Amino acid sequence: MIYFATFFSHFGAMRYKILCQQQQIVCRTMPVPRGLSSSCGTCVRCEERWLPVQGSDAEDLEQVAAWDGKTFTVVYHT
Repeated sequence: MIYFATFFSHFGAMRYKILCQQQQIVCRTMPVPRGLSSSCGTCVRCEERWLPVQGSDAEDLEQVAAWDGKTFTVVYHT
């Protein structure tokens, strides 16, 4: 499964990517796919799993959506 995390700021996306990499989650930053909305236009694409965050690390996280190859399903929303 592929997960797309969207953010309210570019800084939030970059911080989330670093947190994911520290947990050995394969991820990369990219423009938000057209099927999702985002305040900043940058998302983090995670392979196989995503990282739930709390506290100040979660402030910029808008949503996480799973992509099954055809549709997005929101699995987390602020």
